[in-house]
Amino acid sequence: MSIIISAPDAFRQSVEAASGGVNTVLYDDRGYPSIMTVVPRFNIEDIDPALGSGVHPAFTIDGAQKSEIMVGKFQATIHDDRALSLPGQDPAASINFDTADQRCADKGPGWHMMTNAEWSAVALWCWKNGFMPRGNTDYGRDYDQTYETGRRQDGGDPGDSSGAARTLTGSGPASWYHDNSPAGIADLTGNVWEWVRGLRLVGGEIQIIADNNAAATDADHSDTSTLWQAILQDGSLVAPGTTDTLKWDATGADGTGSPILNTSVTSQSDGSNSASEMYKDLTAETGVTVPDLAKVLGLFPHAVDMTRGRFYMRNEGERLPLRGGNWSLGSAAGVFALNLYYPRSHASSSIGFRPAFAI
Repeated sequence: MSIIISAPDAFRQSVEAASGGVNTVLYDDRGYPSIMTVVPRFNIEDIDPALGSGVHPAFTIDGAQKSEIMVGKFQATIHDDRALSLPGQDPAASINFDTADQRCADKGPGWHMMTNAEWSAVALWCWKNGFMPRGNTDYGRDYDQTYETGRRQDGGDPGDSSGAARTLTGSGPASWYHDNSPAGIADLTGNVWEWVRGLRLVGGEIQIIADNNAAATDADHSDTSTLWQAILQDGSLVAPGTTDTLKWDATGADGTGSPILNTSVTSQSDGSNSASEMYKDLTAETGVTVPDLAKVLGLFPHAVDMTRGRFYMRNEGERLPLRGGNWSLGSAAGVFALNLYYPRSHASSSIGFRPAFAI
């Protein structure tokens, strides 16, 4: 069972005091600590009234509204088969979706791998507050503000394109945190891509798990799960395979060129081809209505000033989501970066994940 409060706890007290209560410490079933950032509930209209109204989906789990969610302050490291959020660590990498997911679920009730709904909530908060966090997007430094650097895990120099240029968690400046302060969530832009729950692409069809139900530790994310639902143009959720659900098509032949939101797939990848575009420049097919839900979940831009982050997709087979980008992507990395390119079995040195908690 997870240990939420353990008193007296000097570690938690010091973390909360240093961050003004924005950060706290939670313990898992084996008593290992993780530093978490508290994200209070907010309404969609507080971000942009044009996106609709009501509580952001990240704060509704199995029909119950939550006053807050807790996101790992740092990208995950693994100790004793448990995913931990701690500073100054080489982020876990070369891990596939299901293994990363299990390392979080094994921590106990409430623990889960960060969901797409949670990620989109944080990203929209960043946009609303006028700050797009920078990060390790150029081999240990920010691609634009190159004087901003972190400590590379391989000991390499910032900007040196050799080696695996992951930076130690939280080792960058305040601008590498989501709120431009040391109390924020670190490394959402670049460093390593992060697997997230609750979203996938199947043959081009966008499928989600409703609200933030993906945050439930026992939520079935398997290929055959009955929790997956597709999205209609009015934002309603229906069974996968229903006619006229939202899909990612491509402007070029055989799934190449730029992704374009459509209700059919006219240009499908053969499994090797892919399409990509800067997130802010994504478009929909003429006559296709983009529902607010797609924008609220970070699947389609609602503004043109989302300057960092690229969208990648292969509209063939099952593709699981990665967020944020990695150390080599330059402007293609960012809080709105989304990669629906790889199957759940894929692993590489530039892919990691992040634990979260909600109960």
